Amino acid sequence: MKTMASFNIAGKLRELEKDVGTLSPMQKILLGTDGSVTTLLENVLGCEVTVQTLSQEVVPADERVAASLGIRAGEEVNHRIVTLNEKESGKALLYAASDTPLSRLDPSFKNDLMRADIPIGRIMQKHRIEARRELSDVRVCRAGTGISGVFGIFRHEPLLSRRYRIITRGEPLIAIRETFPYCNFTDEARVIVEAPARIHMTLIDMNGSSGRVDGGIGLSVEDPAVVVEAKKSDGLTVRGEGESVERVKKTAEKVLAALGVRGGAEITLHRTYPGHIGLGSGTQIALATARALTALYRPMDVREIAAIAGRGGTSGIGTAAFELGGFIIDGGHSFGPSGEKSDFRPSAASGGVRPAPVLFRHPVPEDWQILLATPAIPEGANGKVEVDIFRQYCPVPIGDVQALCHTVLMQMLPGIVEKDLDLFGTAVNAIQGLGFKRVEHSLQPPLIHDLVAALRATDAAGVGLSSFGPTVYAIGDTGMQDALGAAEEAMAETGGTAFLTRARNRGADVRAYP
Repeated sequence: MKTMASFNIAGKLRELEKDVGTLSPMQKILLGTDGSVTTLLENVLGCEVTVQTLSQEVVPADERVAASLGIRAGEEVNHRIVTLNEKESGKALLYAASDTPLSRLDPSFKNDLMRADIPIGRIMQKHRIEARRELSDVRVCRAGTGISGVFGIFRHEPLLSRRYRIITRGEPLIAIRETFPYCNFTDEARVIVEAPARIHMTLIDMNGSSGRVDGGIGLSVEDPAVVVEAKKSDGLTVRGEGESVERVKKTAEKVLAALGVRGGAEITLHRTYPGHIGLGSGTQIALATARALTALYRPMDVREIAAIAGRGGTSGIGTAAFELGGFIIDGGHSFGPSGEKSDFRPSAASGGVRPAPVLFRHPVPEDWQILLATPAIPEGANGKVEVDIFRQYCPVPIGDVQALCHTVLMQMLPGIVEKDLDLFGTAVNAIQGLGFKRVEHSLQPPLIHDLVAALRATDAAGVGLSSFGPTVYAIGDTGMQDALGAAEEAMAETGGTAFLTRARNRGADVRAYP
């Protein structure tokens, strides 16, 4: 375990700033202090700070806790989770989880600790315990469901966190992890946008004889998600990892030019997920970036933002997922010599075409579970390959379009409205063999066909391919753990990711600070 002297806090903070941007002096002090955090908060904020206990229980120490405290695994520790709050407003300032071995506590100290309404620093001061704090880790982490509810922030919003031990008489007395939102304790104006992934279930009409083309069906999911932050700046800088950074930069340049902004922005891509796996990361990154910038400089509606960012030219599902969430059907585009589109093209090659109108939007039942399984195989069709596929396989037979529309109107829509999972799942299964979705399936490697078959053998009500894949989704309620196991077994040789999530019945979340 590193001691405070050997742990280079200044160097660690510089590393953090490379990832998340400039930290405020107060944030740096909170992460690096070797004194009482409660006293520090009261002195700086000028208010009384109180403790609210979220949970407290005596539990056996696991291997990690035992190692940090220098005790045997299984030894009893007091596990305490609290928040430090502003007394008057009740606002949560900091979240702290601590572990204390009962064998090292004097009875009077133990009684005060178990009361759970006194800050640890004050308990130690009351009992005149001489101690030092030994910092061992400083990092950025994701809020998650529990802590996001405590602070009223997004689930994927970044947190600043540190771990340290309180040492007395040469032994660790308490191991503590303290956490606070990345946007707390700073006066710098910024906007954070959390945007949901989407499942693209199918394109509706890739025949075009009706005078319209495209049309899409899809739904939003809670995970994975994109998180983008923007702050005003003299120039344009983008921070993040992977190929998504270039997409953020190009989108930001378009938006800033459209807004006529002389300055720029400091943009951080805090969280994303891979592109070209069928979950629409390109659209969500572009729209999140554009929304953050317009919130900073001049508000616009989502359709204006999408037009600037060049999204939604074929399917409007990604744009509607960003705006509304839930289950969505869009109406495509006018088609023909005088229409919005005169040939068959994917969204990425349909610049200048406005996002399709949303014809139907409905919340997905909260008790439906969704499995997303993405094998570790080459990415789905994109770029020139995708353009060539549209040219080669369109128009699709009009009979397929008619059968698809009948399935959607008389099975899928009643299923979602009446919360009839079996009927909805039947429609999901049926549309896999119709129209352009049949084309998408025909171009998949054998593993995808095996994965779909494995999931259909479980209790999942419906199984489908999202966009060009390779992500396969399954929808069910109970029994989805079996579906998760089947997906993992089917992907055992190639590897990949599989997890359960739920539909997201709202669009992107936008929060401005301070």
